[in-house]
Amino acid sequence: MPRKLKTFVTSLGFYDQAVAAPSMKAALVAWGASSNLFNQGAAQETDDPDIVAVTMAKPGVVLRRPVGSNGRFVEHAALPTDY
Repeated sequence: MPRKLKTFVTSLGFYDQAVAAPSMKAALVAWGASSNLFNQGAAQETDDPDIVAVTMAKPGVVLRRPVGSNGRFVEHAALPTDY
């Protein structure tokens, strides 16, 4: 039986990132993180229904949006335009 997926979010570089993964460790691998962002307080699980819905449609795929925006998470997000 496959493990239940959870949605995890973080902000890295120019993007907020979200991924549906079975564990925190799997999320860190998907993000390519070299340290435990969860222990550092830089990543967390989310139950926001909009974010959960979009990540569950593409499990394991890292979705992005410009950091600090309220836009939709997508695979190929544009760079932020605010300076």
